[in-house]
Amino acid sequence: MVRRASPLSLLLALAILALSGCSIGQKPVRPAWRTQAENACLAQKRVNPSEFIALANEVDGPGICGLTKPFKVTALQGGAVSFNATATLDCPMVAELDAWLADTVQPAAQARFGQQVVQINSMGSYACRGINNQRGAQLSEHSFGNALDIGGFVLADGREITLVRDWTRGDEQTRAFLMEAHRGACGHFSTVLSPGSNAFHYNHIHVDLAVHGRSGRSICKPEPQETLPPPDSSPLVARREAQPSPEEETDNDTTGKPPPAAFEEGDIGPHASLGRVAGPQAYAPPPRLAPLDGIGKLIDETERTSSIARRR
Repeated sequence: MVRRASPLSLLLALAILALSGCSIGQKPVRPAWRTQAENACLAQKRVNPSEFIALANEVDGPGICGLTKPFKVTALQGGAVSFNATATLDCPMVAELDAWLADTVQPAAQARFGQQVVQINSMGSYACRGINNQRGAQLSEHSFGNALDIGGFVLADGREITLVRDWTRGDEQTRAFLMEAHRGACGHFSTVLSPGSNAFHYNHIHVDLAVHGRSGRSICKPEPQETLPPPDSSPLVARREAQPSPEEETDNDTTGKPPPAAFEEGDIGPHASLGRVAGPQAYAPPPRLAPLDGIGKLIDETERTSSIARRR
């Protein structure tokens, strides 16, 4: 026996179809504040197009990824600081990177090394992907050209400074330079993640201009550290303070094997390559040996006391 649908159920079904039809074929909309930020930056002339900073065509999608007025950037500081690869960035990021170089990076390099930075080694700018390249994760700020991953710097004499090597294993002045670059970045960007923040950022500094809720809070990890004086200020003090205590150490060991590479088109380096990694546990560096200036000293002292007691 075939049952006839009641008039009421038919009306309800038609209403549901009408409502669902309103969303059929509609494309997800990019948050309005992103385009507003781009337009405001251009209106304020915070970025002036040049042979190093070229305004490009709109990047629209996939999904809500993209930029209304992207820039293709090959160098900043009027061409004085080049990129190892062309970066696709929005106007606010270009302006803030330029300001960070002028306010923090170049003064720190001059004080520590007596020379300027001439190149930024980028590990990724625009890429439509999830945070930490995890499938199903919230979209990264890279998806809007609102972020840059920095793997290192090159000085005027050709010396290369890398985060993966020099954050913990560089000489005193190199480590101090990177710490100052990190601390200064926290004053310019709303998100700064450097080695020690989590396993995904073991080899680079991630900076972006995300809006973190209505409060506009910022994220800066790890906590900025005090640094040694420049070489010409007080060498004796620098030598005395060069021995870190266990409390000052951060969990940013980079001696372990990094996650497997799976490079995305347009990105340079492993940050964008973590897409097939299951999570932070995929990077498990070997345990570090405790330096003989904290726990090691305590162990030595205990063994020495026991030895004296046995001799007595």
